[in-house]
Amino acid sequence: MIHPLKHFITITKHRNEVIRLCFKAGIGFQGLFHDLSKYSPSEFIPGAIYCTGKESPNNGERREKGYSLAWMHHKGRNKHHFEFWYDYDLVTKKIVPMDMPDRYIKEMFCDRVAASKTYNKEGYTQKSPLLYLTKSTAHEKMTERTYQKLLYLLKMLAEKGEKETLRFIRGCQDLPTG
Repeated sequence: MIHPLKHFITITKHRNEVIRLCFKAGIGFQGLFHDLSKYSPSEFIPGAIYCTGKESPNNGERREKGYSLAWMHHKGRNKHHFEFWYDYDLVTKKIVPMDMPDRYIKEMFCDRVAASKTYNKEGYTQKSPLLYLTKSTAHEKMTERTYQKLLYLLKMLAEKGEKETLRFIRGCQDLPTG
């Protein structure tokens, strides 16, 4: 069943939370442009078709088709996704991850917190984004530097809370790796 209104509400709720977090993290202008591609037909239509409100609609598209065109469109236009930062290595002739600039790691942090809040709803805790990261295979798909910087922020969130972590991010030019 197609759920355009439900999908619109979910992505807008998520985006508004990212914007709020980005402003508190000192990257508000960046937050204003966060995930605008989700409103494009390439992403919105599959999102409405596969929307459940419990997980990314991209997973539903993957289950049905074996891939998600909406996700491929999205990751290629949004620099806060580590998957954007892949390039061809001239020496190894392989596609490899590149280090993400800190400004996009900061936005990725805000995105992960907002996604955890959006999809976990009442089950969200400040440890939820950290648990999601550590249970995923993201570590093997990012550079070690990028992973360690994100991990540092998510551990801080889990231990010290949102307010202190966002204050830290706002005052930090170069993110630590641990």
